[in-house]
Amino acid sequence: MSNTTGAVVAAMRMKAERQMIEALRAAEAFGPDRAIPLMPDRNMGKIALRGLVRQNAVRQAQAGFYYLDEPIYAEVRKNRRRMAIGVALITIVLGVAVAIATSSRAQAQTAPAPRPDQLAFRALYEELVETNTTLSEGSCTLAAERMGARLTAAGYPAADVRVLAPEDRPKDGNLVATLHGSDPSAPALLLLAHIDVVEAKAADWTRDPFTLVEEGGYFYARGASDDKAQASVWVDTLVRLKQEGFQPVRDIKIALTCGEETADIHNGVEWLLAEHPDALQAGFALNEGAGGLLDADGDRVALAVQAGEKLYQDFALSISNPGGHSARPRKDNAIVAMANGLARVGAYDFPLQLNPVTRSYFTALADTQPQHAADMRALTAGPTPDAEAAARISAANPSWNATLRTTCIPTLIEGGHAPNAQPQHVTANINCRIFPGNTIAETQAQLARLMDNPAVTITTVGAPDPSTPPPPLSDAVMGPIREVAGALWPGVPVLPTMSTGATDGRFTNAAGIPTYGVTGMFGDPDGGGAHGLNERIRVRSLYEGRDFLFEIVKRYAMQGG
Repeated sequence: MSNTTGAVVAAMRMKAERQMIEALRAAEAFGPDRAIPLMPDRNMGKIALRGLVRQNAVRQAQAGFYYLDEPIYAEVRKNRRRMAIGVALITIVLGVAVAIATSSRAQAQTAPAPRPDQLAFRALYEELVETNTTLSEGSCTLAAERMGARLTAAGYPAADVRVLAPEDRPKDGNLVATLHGSDPSAPALLLLAHIDVVEAKAADWTRDPFTLVEEGGYFYARGASDDKAQASVWVDTLVRLKQEGFQPVRDIKIALTCGEETADIHNGVEWLLAEHPDALQAGFALNEGAGGLLDADGDRVALAVQAGEKLYQDFALSISNPGGHSARPRKDNAIVAMANGLARVGAYDFPLQLNPVTRSYFTALADTQPQHAADMRALTAGPTPDAEAAARISAANPSWNATLRTTCIPTLIEGGHAPNAQPQHVTANINCRIFPGNTIAETQAQLARLMDNPAVTITTVGAPDPSTPPPPLSDAVMGPIREVAGALWPGVPVLPTMSTGATDGRFTNAAGIPTYGVTGMFGDPDGGGAHGLNERIRVRSLYEGRDFLFEIVKRYAMQGG
């Protein structure tokens, strides 16, 4: 029972009690010879009467007849007042204690007061987050224009700040800008982030998804982390570099793009590579795809650097037959046939695989996972993964399983047309995340073998994404990350990792621009609500990530050709 419900019940009981006491007094029923009948017709009245009788404030003369013992009732009321005062005092004391404890915890967990430069960044971040960039109602172009205005206000020439949008999609604009280096021959550094966000239904959220809310050490909003946190940092970085009069050796480019979340409809990186390749051309790129890992207590576990990602591919499955009356069932029932095949797909484990990135990932991760360290070391000890160690690791964490192999799962199914008819047509979708180096055709052929039914057709959905091997994790790339991370977070290991999802890096890698996922923003184990409800990022993590990215950009910018 809630406190509110309890208060309502108590009030109803007291009302019933007062009505009975008033009736007894009105009849002057102060002794057994003046007793009157009391027959409450509601449960609350019966409960109140039983309570008064139990305390001897009301006495029963004979069955159904009662009288009031006024002195005892007065004592009952006096005791109630004393109890109420005592409860109130206890509540106040407990409330003060809780407030002190809560304040102490909050002070222990809250980051220091923001620096002036962090407050300036927060305003930029807030402006970008609160610019709606969903496909249904938002405008990436407006967001790009607002961020571009901040760069021109910082002193960038208009020619170096461009908002580029397809003619047939005027709201899907992309911001590209350049801080020129001293060596035109040095390959540029590209800072890549997407500014479109996943849809958010306001009625389902605890807070307005398009209003930045700072609460309990977190920023809440759609895009608070994915990916407007990094996009804001890139704009802020170029502003700060201009204010410092920083002169890089190589060009520093930023590209804030639209359509990463809805690539099957339109993707800004693909469009820029086709229509404005100069905007993205670079020696390598920094992108989303990996951040820092926190444990359940908010302590830093490791900093991940993403190199390479799995290939996303959907497959459409379909089966048809003549159907008929449900009273004359066929053995080739379309739903049964589809379900049997999907069950085999769901039970199947694709072969174990390691590449240089995932091998390095598990090798480094072993130092942070004592419970699984032996299995992780056994997994990577030989040229091929140890099957028994891999089985235990896969069972312990679905993400580790996905890092070791191609994964395919049924995600949608539809079929039948009436409850009393055999299904004539059934369709299903299988979503695959294909390990780098494996092809879509190979995966489709394996699905066909698993379905084991020539009546089931399998076709690819959408244009296939490019598949490329992971970019190399050279000292030139990893050195600055390790240096800055070591200064900011001593003792926190840096882990190379392969993304089991998909980012715009699949397009830039395929275009010959090695792309690495690195943010320096540490996230909670539950993912922070990205793509879901109440998306959030820790305030501390955002500000620390900003400092981290600023420092590594300066180091990369001073590297020559």
